[in-house]
Amino acid sequence: QVQLVESGGGLVQAGGSLRLSCAYSGRTFSVYAMGWFRQVPGKTREFLSAVRWSGGDTYYADSVKGRFTISRDNAKNTIYLQMSSLKPEDTAVYYCAADKRGWGHINEESYDYWGQGTQVTVSS
Repeated sequence: QVQLVESGGGLVQAGGSLRLSCAYSGRTFSVYAMGWFRQVPGKTREFLSAVRWSGGDTYYADSVKGRFTISRDNAKNTIYLQMSSLKPEDTAVYYCAADKRGWGHINEESYDYWGQGTQVTVSS
């Protein structure tokens, strides 16, 4: 099992920045990648970004490329999502997830472990 706990959400004005954290623990040796998703009511979870467990390769959805940055701090067992130039349409619940099936997945079904989510609200 892998445990994930997100934090850092909140209310921010459009154009502002926010950094989300995801603390991980447990059997992380089986993890290939860590990802960030978001979800608004009535819609499926949207992939945002992922970082490869070994090597640190990253990739991003087009919707956030250039505005969001994923990173990992091994010493703190934490994944971050730095978000800048935030827009009202970025308002959602943000989740981190762990993929133990492989690298390069952007569908939520490929991720095995999920945090509880953290709310991000961007006001106009």
